Amino acid sequence: MSTKADIGLVGLAVMGENLVLNMESRGFTCAVFNRTVDKVDALMNGRGKGKKFIGAHTMEEFVGSLAVPRKVMLMVKAGKPVDDFIEQIIPFLEKGDIIIDGGNSYFPDTIRRTTYCESKGLLFIGTGVSGGEEGALKGPSIMPGGSPAAWPHVKPIFQAIAAKVEDGTPCCDWVGDNGAGHFVKMVHNGIEYGDMQLICEAYQIMKDLLGMSAEEMHDVFKKWNTGDLDSYLIEITRDILAFKDADGGPIVDKILDTAGQKGTGKWTSVTSLDLGVPLTLISEAVYARCISAQKDDRVEASAILKGPAPKFTGDKQAFLNDLEQALYASKIVSYTQGYVMLRAAAAEFKWNLNYGGIALLWRGGCIIRSAFLGKIKAAFDKNPQLGNLMLDPFFTGKIEASQDAWRRVIATAVMNGVWVPALSTALNYFDGFRNARLPANLLQAQRDYFGAHMYERTDKPRGEFFHTNWTGRGGDTASSTYVV
Repeated sequence: MSTKADIGLVGLAVMGENLVLNMESRGFTCAVFNRTVDKVDALMNGRGKGKKFIGAHTMEEFVGSLAVPRKVMLMVKAGKPVDDFIEQIIPFLEKGDIIIDGGNSYFPDTIRRTTYCESKGLLFIGTGVSGGEEGALKGPSIMPGGSPAAWPHVKPIFQAIAAKVEDGTPCCDWVGDNGAGHFVKMVHNGIEYGDMQLICEAYQIMKDLLGMSAEEMHDVFKKWNTGDLDSYLIEITRDILAFKDADGGPIVDKILDTAGQKGTGKWTSVTSLDLGVPLTLISEAVYARCISAQKDDRVEASAILKGPAPKFTGDKQAFLNDLEQALYASKIVSYTQGYVMLRAAAAEFKWNLNYGGIALLWRGGCIIRSAFLGKIKAAFDKNPQLGNLMLDPFFTGKIEASQDAWRRVIATAVMNGVWVPALSTALNYFDGFRNARLPANLLQAQRDYFGAHMYERTDKPRGEFFHTNWTGRGGDTASSTYVV
């Protein structure tokens, strides 16, 4: 065993423990530390017994066991715990050592921490790690950003432990400066919210409108996973619907319909407002979790507020085919909005993002991994300046082929009172984006009427603003305007 560890990891919860086991299995010697030192002993005497681990009971002992430049990876709860551990570690580090935050941190915090650590002569990496418990152990998607000088030192480790695509390429590469890695992970999580909500709405339609059993729905998702919708989330939905409780019934029917969240979806929505990007589908998925949490209120309302009773009289198989196409078209919109946001952030924060490369990072190991991502990589390989994914010929063709089915599904759901916020907002985004003229001209007139906010004219150059004295009682003074 080496006398010095290649990397150290702080935080032996589910992700941290599995990640460090992954590192060790790839030939790296790892030092481990946890605030509750019992977890260190549990690893050393349990899953890590006889393996290349160095257990430490103090921070000084932990840092002292690392080879130079020291690489310390934090897998702790986002927020104050990260800052607290950084302060505990810094006194034992030297110039050129590297601190890595592998948790779900908010990207502005990562920008701040990068600047702070660099001011101390240290290097900092904020990296997204996606794939859950299994991904951490067998190969996650890893999205690092921060101090560029740190990348050569961690690249061999990160790319060794990352998931690999068919040709062996690792789902890990440098994303960009300061907060870029955590920003990309945040967008990944936002898309994950959208994907999950879309799948849940398809499930709800099958259950409430078509009256299908869990076993029948399992068969549908099993079939979908062999086609365009082939993905990890479709795969696990297939498995969930087949899982039986102790009484032989589907366990999914006994799970309370209140969804939790850890904040990354909300961060994505809030950031989209700051950047002026219409992230409607992901935001709707966040709000869907919020309304699900109002369980008691919904139960009370269900006895008072009435809508149509779902009743389907058409061809069930034809409708399921439509639903498959509607889900795929909506998925295109989800990724489109995510990529529009990445491009807006790159401009705002001066990041040089490789959009096709990001799709490659997501093709394996992560929660949103799917065959679909190969098409996104191909789109950006063909046109790195692509502004909107729906304008790539492949995706344009897919949406055109799915459009009638998409509309039929949403119309049928709405007429039958089935809740489809994500599916419907996806279609609304498509209809809004494809329209050369929207009713914002009237909106601008309203704003100018009550607040003298001014407007541009179709018969004048862009950038010239005008104000009308609508009532004859106003003056010529106009307010400032804000354009997203």
